[in-house]
Amino acid sequence: MKKNYLHLLILFVFPTILMSQVAVELNPPDFIKTITFKSNTTQGQLPILKLGETLMLEFDALTGDEEDFYYVIEHFNFDWTPSGLVKSEYLSGMDNQRILNYENSFNTYQIYSHYNLEIPNAQTHGLLKSGNYMISIYDDYDELMFSRKFMIYESLTNVGVQVKRSRDVKTIAEKQSVDILITTRGMNLNNPLETIKTLVIQNNNINTAIKDLKPQYTLGNELIYRYDTASSFWAGNEYNFFENKDVRAANIGVQYIELKDLYHNYLYTNTSRKDRPYTYNPDINGNFLVTVLDKTNVDIEADYVMVHFSLLQDELIDKNIFIYGNFNGYTLEPLTQMLYNIESKRYENTMLMKQGFYNYKFVTVDNKTGELDEGAISGNFWQTENNYKVLVYYKDLGSRYDRLIGFGEASSVDISN
Repeated sequence: MKKNYLHLLILFVFPTILMSQVAVELNPPDFIKTITFKSNTTQGQLPILKLGETLMLEFDALTGDEEDFYYVIEHFNFDWTPSGLVKSEYLSGMDNQRILNYENSFNTYQIYSHYNLEIPNAQTHGLLKSGNYMISIYDDYDELMFSRKFMIYESLTNVGVQVKRSRDVKTIAEKQSVDILITTRGMNLNNPLETIKTLVIQNNNINTAIKDLKPQYTLGNELIYRYDTASSFWAGNEYNFFENKDVRAANIGVQYIELKDLYHNYLYTNTSRKDRPYTYNPDINGNFLVTVLDKTNVDIEADYVMVHFSLLQDELIDKNIFIYGNFNGYTLEPLTQMLYNIESKRYENTMLMKQGFYNYKFVTVDNKTGELDEGAISGNFWQTENNYKVLVYYKDLGSRYDRLIGFGEASSVDISN
């Protein structure tokens, strides 16, 4: 009797545990590089698409074996737990299909295959629902290679976004606050305090997003968010950048080059900007763009280069330093960790990167608490130009998933008091 009871407990409880797991992106192994979404922008960034728009995912496999890769698409709730929808409800056609479009590199020192997945396609006809999605890429042995999040929205509400200086006097010089005005266009929102959820994203970095702000005021068909501190972000500083579209000559940010088995680009040594005055320096807010000089097909003619980073900084005993940017989805990993060189008295790192224009910054992580500090080396300045995106989710009473009913964005270039 006890054995039967245990079996029943496993059957009912274990699936519940599985269903409640929060989806987390998996970064790829070393031989997969330059994961890029090119949906409605040329830059690699977090894809937020309108329902019906085309999704394009590209990446390189550096093995030179023309491997087979397969894709799986899953739908999630606002909190990244699996939604209550079955696959046929949110996907027209089939997934778990092989990526058919790929080309081999041409005239490069580093051999690679460039894969290009476009949705809709002949097998996957399209995505039917708005909300959070994750695409997972598997190899021929059904081993997960990497996964990436993306969002699809319906334009059912107007989302106004304004960037203000912090209303907290203590951080007025270092933070930026986001005000939101959601206007329904005839859509009846039941109990918005419970059914509406928001996500505010700075510079396409979903890891530092502010989640689930509640509307402070409701005036007719308007939901108003004007928080003093809850909607504020550290302003950071403009990103460092380099461009190596010509591997045989020093470009922007590149001090000198060497040709070994591959080209090596040595960047100018960076220094701490935390205690220096703010200086405007146009960037692309942490993103990257693959680009090559005098080539017709950058996807397969751009070469891979060993890029040498260095930072003039005293050794930090209780913190680690990482290179941070959207080139790897703002992930903190061993490949991006800076190591202190006692002889040169600098932090150094070497990374294999495809030719292009890259934004990056240096951040610290506390060894004990794991706390990320984006301004420890770059500083925080209210004047910094940042991009902010606001997503509005709605889950009506009895609904089985969170709809993404609105999207708005703004730049702090228009910041006001």
